[in-house]
Amino acid sequence: MFIARLLVIIGALNWGLIGLFGFDLVAFLFGGQMSLVSRIVYTLVGLAGVLMIGDLVGTRQRT
Repeated sequence: MFIARLLVIIGALNWGLIGLFGFDLVAFLFGGQMSLVSRIVYTLVGLAGVLMIGDLVGTRQRT
C-alpha cells in the first residue's frame, strides 16, 4: 500500500501543477503525454487511485 499511496501523491502533485500552472511534470520528464513511459506512469497512478478507493471503503466498513 505504500507504493500506491506514493503514486497517488505523485498524481495529486502533478494535477496540482497542471491546475495552477498548466505544467504536466510527468509529460515533461518522460517525453510528452503520449510517450510510452508517461502512459505507464498515468496508468499506475490511476490503478493506485482505484486501490486507495478500495482501501477507503474497506476502512469505513470496519469502523
